[in-house]
Amino acid sequence: MNSALAGVRDGVLRRPGLRCLELRRALSDAYDEWLQGALPPVQGLALAAVGGYGRREMAPYSDLDLVLLHNGKVRGLTDIADALWYPIWDSGVALDHSVRTVDEAVSVADEDIKAVAGMLDLRHVAGDETLTAELREKVLIRWRASAPERVEEMHAASDARLALFGEGAYLLEPNLKESRGGSRDAQALHALAMAQLVDMPPAVRRAYADLLDVRGELHRITGGAVDVLRLQEQDGVALCLDRLDADGRPDRDSILLQVNSAARLIAHTLDAAWRRVRSPVPSRRVLGGGQQASRRLLGRGQPSPSASSVQRVGLARDVVAHDGEVVLALDAKPPHDGGIVLRAARAAAENAMPIAPATLARLRDEAAALPQPWPEEARDDFVALLGSGSAAVSVLESLDLADLLEPLIPEWAMVRSKAQHNPVHTFTVDRHLLECAAVASRLVRGIDRPDLLLVGALLHDIGKGLPGDHSVTGAPVAAQIATRMGFAEQDVAVIRALTRHHLLLPDTATRRDPDDPATLRIVLDAVGDDPTMLELLHALSIADAAATGPAAWSDWKASLIAELVRRVRVVQRGAKPPTDHPLDERRRALAEDGKVAVLVGKDDLTVAVPDRIGALYRTAGVLALNLLDVRTASIRTYQGMAVNHFVVAPRFGRMPDPARLREELIRVLDGDTGLAERLREKERTYARPAPAEIPPPTVHWFDDEATDATVLEYRARDSLGLLCRVTAALERAQLDVRGARVESVAGSVVDAFYVTTRSGGLVPASARPEIAAELLRA
Repeated sequence: MNSALAGVRDGVLRRPGLRCLELRRALSDAYDEWLQGALPPVQGLALAAVGGYGRREMAPYSDLDLVLLHNGKVRGLTDIADALWYPIWDSGVALDHSVRTVDEAVSVADEDIKAVAGMLDLRHVAGDETLTAELREKVLIRWRASAPERVEEMHAASDARLALFGEGAYLLEPNLKESRGGSRDAQALHALAMAQLVDMPPAVRRAYADLLDVRGELHRITGGAVDVLRLQEQDGVALCLDRLDADGRPDRDSILLQVNSAARLIAHTLDAAWRRVRSPVPSRRVLGGGQQASRRLLGRGQPSPSASSVQRVGLARDVVAHDGEVVLALDAKPPHDGGIVLRAARAAAENAMPIAPATLARLRDEAAALPQPWPEEARDDFVALLGSGSAAVSVLESLDLADLLEPLIPEWAMVRSKAQHNPVHTFTVDRHLLECAAVASRLVRGIDRPDLLLVGALLHDIGKGLPGDHSVTGAPVAAQIATRMGFAEQDVAVIRALTRHHLLLPDTATRRDPDDPATLRIVLDAVGDDPTMLELLHALSIADAAATGPAAWSDWKASLIAELVRRVRVVQRGAKPPTDHPLDERRRALAEDGKVAVLVGKDDLTVAVPDRIGALYRTAGVLALNLLDVRTASIRTYQGMAVNHFVVAPRFGRMPDPARLREELIRVLDGDTGLAERLREKERTYARPAPAEIPPPTVHWFDDEATDATVLEYRARDSLGLLCRVTAALERAQLDVRGARVESVAGSVVDAFYVTTRSGGLVPASARPEIAAELLRA
């Protein structure tokens, strides 16, 4: 027998320049050669590869899928199998194996959908080739006969993968195999094609190969069978595939773009396949496609009146429903009708139907371009399309895949499948924009200009396709698009402002003191006395957060934004801003009592301590020692007492005992010098992995966003004792903290401190570099 199989694999991996298709084939060939030497020349015995090995798609640490076939007459079969399997196990190569007769293997394929999918790619490796050929033929014949009845089983498996692993086209860390649009879905398409139910277009085959290329290098750099493309591995994969940016650095965005785009095409094609093969109409099965298959996706032509008895139902001018899909009327003339694309899209979304692939292809090839600016009818169709909510997402995706969205919005190319380097985000930029518009469609009731909200939601992050602050760079781009759409000049200005200020309300509400008149001035400077603009920004803030991901929104944040909007609205009406006391009656009583006190709620606590130097950082340190992650903090002083409110998340699910917390706080305030070392030990014990995408800490200064104080923002990766260290650094820098707002989301923290010098003045510019350096050392 040859050397250990793992050594054979490692020898292939050491060959210089071997990657992608060449690597997969070299690994398969090397395994073949080893196994051919390992199988004894016994009559009635064969070794066959199935699954990825059968397709010669081996990644470096993929399982070796093997079937030992026999004719039922082989003596010593168990010993032969053991002599084959044990050296593979001993070498550390993962093995999926079985020993069967041809009829036994066929029976397994009849019962197990995963087994039949693997056997469709059966490939002879060694021994009696007639056994392999017999099994391949029988499985294929049985599959073609049974596939129409097993489609629901396959579809359920695909849906189950989606529920567990998400949509690969829009994730920042997709599972290359299991996410929707991953290699499992590509293999499902392949199985349907083997059953002669659909075609597998060349574009989908290339997309599948793109996934395999990335997976192979992911295995190589991780040294294992890793299928999730984690953020920390993307640079390494980019380097292995020679994807470098203009500065010669690994271009991780190009890798994620490759994966997202491939998953998007595979998922969309599979969805179209399910619609066809699950339809009761026999004519919907297709066997062709020809040269246009890659664009038609499944090669189905426009049905003629005699092709099916299914009735056509009119949906819009020259747009009808036929056989569960949106198609063009027989006398439609796309070359003379620039608005037909948006009419068809609107009809599809409003009736929850897909546009037929052949119709998309015809529209792409024949439809006239819309004049600029768009006619009012086209703009109305587009707004109605966005207003149809979640149904619009799949319709717009289908337009984009058919190259029909970019002619309408050329700037869309900048954000297509673009990664978001922020762990708060669930989706790529393009999908986030579609989801935001879908959420916004649920908020239009009672809004004066729902059309501006919907278009603003679609365009608010368009600047993420450009360098710089996306709110700033995106504003003129959004205005350019709105102008092309034919909006009036004043409406274009609103859409521009929505893009420029879409983060204004959440950032101001969570990072600034709502009782400071300067906070209201920040918002009023942007919206003026226009209540409609404030209303639109409020709705956009809600839609944006909901479309971002679960970490971006909470009842707490919603209440802060709503309260800020309420206060601004009061001022817009000409009244004085509300002057609610910053402390409620209960907390005011704590301050007036003048003693250390701790009130513990369900997920928050209030701490009253004497307002003296070091009180804040010592309080934060005690919370950290009790394994409380501070999510938000509000700092108030009253009658010589600091009454601080913290929203916290206990690491182990239970809030601490308030009496014990008070005793520990008194001890630390009275000079317990062991706080720093105890905190370091807690951090070492309970440290969490650092999110890969959070940049190094930074310090930012704001001079005009507080009354009689300077606002200092500290942005960094969150950790258990961070608030304690930062507030201690502020004390060392001889600053007084008049107030603070702390926000921690998805491992990243923005701490906003209202600070003055010890004499009560604003922080001079000359002192800021040294203070920032002290904070960054923290």
